Amino acid sequence: MTANPMMDPARFLDEHLSQASPDLMRTMLRSFIDTLMSAEADAVCGAEYGTTSPERVNVRNGYRHRDFDTRLGTIDAAIPKLRQGSYFPDWLLERRRRAERALTTVVATAYLLGVSTRRMEKLVETLGITRLSKSQVSEMTKDLDAQVEAFRTRRLDAGPYTFVAADALVMKVREDGRVANVHAMLAVGVN
Repeated sequence: MTANPMMDPARFLDEHLSQASPDLMRTMLRSFIDTLMSAEADAVCGAEYGTTSPERVNVRNGYRHRDFDTRLGTIDAAIPKLRQGSYFPDWLLERRRRAERALTTVVATAYLLGVSTRRMEKLVETLGITRLSKSQVSEMTKDLDAQVEAFRTRRLDAGPYTFVAADALVMKVREDGRVANVHAMLAVGVN
């Protein structure tokens, strides 16, 4: 069977991927990640997996399975082990962290909006993540706490202000580990 010379491969792939199920996308992502890690481990060893070569400096010795949480769901990443030394894909996983940066941002935003831990578990289940503990949520929101504190403590001495508009509203915020209603005063000044 020959390919249609008038067909645009990028458009063809885009159409099929847009109609694909998340399971297909997870499978494709997993095979892509596994292929890249295998090639990188082969480069560290000096020869391809299963071949003998005088240039070989190390030998692969099984896999370490790590769950990697992505926007497509949880993927089982099979990280190749080496007999001597170690191999870790820093380009994919940060050490002691098993979630994609975009997913971390989603969890941190939900935390900031006051979503409870129980509801957070249900939220990430709908995203295809198998489990997310309270400690993982806390770890994901640590960098958010620093950003919020920097915003809250910034200097506001650029006045005098010619125009000032004030308003108030009630918001749900997280205080001392629980969600509470807080009255917020908003003031906008134009200098």
